Amino acid sequence: MVRVLVTRPEPGALRTARRLEALGFQPVLLPLTETSALPVEASIGTDGAAVVVTSANAVRHAPKALIAALARLPCHAVGKRTAEACRAAGFLAVTEGPGNAEALADAIAGGLAGRAIVYLCGRVRLPAFEQRLAAAGVHVQAIETYDTTSFDYGNADVVARLSGRPIDAALLYSAKASAALASLIARPALRHLFERTEFLALSARVAEPLDGVAGDRVRIASKPEEEQLLALLSLPG
Repeated sequence: MVRVLVTRPEPGALRTARRLEALGFQPVLLPLTETSALPVEASIGTDGAAVVVTSANAVRHAPKALIAALARLPCHAVGKRTAEACRAAGFLAVTEGPGNAEALADAIAGGLAGRAIVYLCGRVRLPAFEQRLAAAGVHVQAIETYDTTSFDYGNADVVARLSGRPIDAALLYSAKASAALASLIARPALRHLFERTEFLALSARVAEPLDGVAGDRVRIASKPEEEQLLALLSLPG
């Protein structure tokens, strides 16, 4: 059975594992990052014209009082999964974006020029999304609701979690997780576990930390969505 490494944090890791089992693969869980809530004032940002969310974690970790204060504003979510999380959190009018943060910025900039928006986000993020909106005259109030940190596994712990057996494919959802995996691969005691691994990345940005590490064994999903990522498992390498 094909062994597939799941590197994403909970609660997504278990959901992905169940999908893999249903597809006939053997999931191996090794979360490389974890997310945790940051303290946020519930009254902040209530004067914005809209809310923008580029990660489901941003609403999962946001205080309920903050969500309640913003729930009636138009909410622009980066893609399908994030839109679902926004609706589940209580937002009343959610628009699903194109699946990419920079493309979302381009899509909404024209209608929000000269206005202020609330951006629910993580402490660890790329600046391009906010830069594009600012360049278009949109005033972005970033509210950091969560932080992302990497796990520091010892060699013995990794070997135990992988049952000492090689991994056939690894699913990568963030650049931070890819960087953490690249660091593990570089360890002589672990290198043999990844010698034949196919590295499947959600986007080109997610794949970047593996440049020079995984050779030609990196493939990128056609769209930054889990369905397209899992579809790579059934394609020839």
